[in-house]
Amino acid sequence: MEKHRASSPSKLSCGVITLSDSKSKDSKKGKNTDESGKIIIETIEERYSVDSYCIIPDDGQKLLLAIEMMIKEKIDVIFTTGGTGIGSRDITVETLTPLFEKELTGFGEIFRGETYKELGSGAILSRATAGVYKKTLIFAMPGSPNAVKLGLSIVINELNHLVKHLKE
Repeated sequence: MEKHRASSPSKLSCGVITLSDSKSKDSKKGKNTDESGKIIIETIEERYSVDSYCIIPDDGQKLLLAIEMMIKEKIDVIFTTGGTGIGSRDITVETLTPLFEKELTGFGEIFRGETYKELGSGAILSRATAGVYKKTLIFAMPGSPNAVKLGLSIVINELNHLVKHLKE
């Protein structure tokens, strides 16, 4: 695995999509209060580039449009935050799962395992998921800052390795 990591691309283009009905109403104010989005951006920018960022309401069509736009912009990895719960407005997983050409089930499994260690059985509420669509990695994480930090800690060291395999 170390050989693969060593030959992986050092530059990646990343995108961030925050799903939030309240933050999307006033985009400027939303970007100032999007703590989870900021955490993703700051963490990714320590190693890679964040070339696209948007806040959208919890709306499946808007999520699909944002993803297609980022793919046209040649984004390698898309991170979403929000909309992964079990509430009636939580549509991220239902929107993304049918798109996935390949699902990275390990991400959700590890995410829930680590969440269980911290929070106990409440971890079953998490529907964090990941997959591949049009040669683009997509990670869907819950909206809480702690969940985003956990999700990023799981994948940050493997992103370039994953993209290497994806582009082969």
